[in-house]
Amino acid sequence: MMSIKHVLLALLLLIPATAARAVCHDTVVMVHGNTGSPSDFVNTYNLLRQNGWSDAQIVRPSWGNPYCAACNDHNGTEETPVKNAISNAIAGSCSGKIDVIAHSMGVTLAMREIDKLGVASKVDTFIGIAGAVHGLWSCGVYPYNVLTATCGSYGLSIGSPLLESFAGHRYGTHMYSFKSWIDEINCYGGVCTVDGVHTSSIPGEDASFDYPYGHYQLLWYTAADQMALIQ
Repeated sequence: MMSIKHVLLALLLLIPATAARAVCHDTVVMVHGNTGSPSDFVNTYNLLRQNGWSDAQIVRPSWGNPYCAACNDHNGTEETPVKNAISNAIAGSCSGKIDVIAHSMGVTLAMREIDKLGVASKVDTFIGIAGAVHGLWSCGVYPYNVLTATCGSYGLSIGSPLLESFAGHRYGTHMYSFKSWIDEINCYGGVCTVDGVHTSSIPGEDASFDYPYGHYQLLWYTAADQMALIQ
């Protein structure tokens, strides 16, 4: 029969393993928008840190030219930081899975990299916030009046080859979109829809959530809802 001393010792030995399991979260990859920065996710980052995510479990790549919105697209140098962040996050995740939270053009850039890497099965939850998944009317209709890289064949013009390549694809086991009908970027000229669908909606998504916020407020003010979806 084990003594009380031995029982207590056995319990103490179990504590580190139990604690390790308790703090295992999917690594979260946060992808900012065009000319944005990792700090755009400060509210989400702080909330996750307060709720048990370690710094190593939150990855925030910086991509694109921060001074020229019209110069950035979804091809080449813009891809590399996001591709590497997703690959490294999967490799380092204690659960073997990641969650992706992306904002604005970061939504479509993250979708492209998940697709190209073939890792949708490794993404538990994909949250697209204020993305232009169906394109931007301010970018024109491909291939007409497409004047910048951001609106070109690897950009966000309506019907661009890039956006057409997303059809029928998945970007995670669970997919959600956060959208606004007063988004000053995505609702150019007061029109938020493309072919009757809000441009921020993700085909095949589990749910889409509407908020009364502007383009950036949609990211900043929804941190609690973002965390709730990845828990």
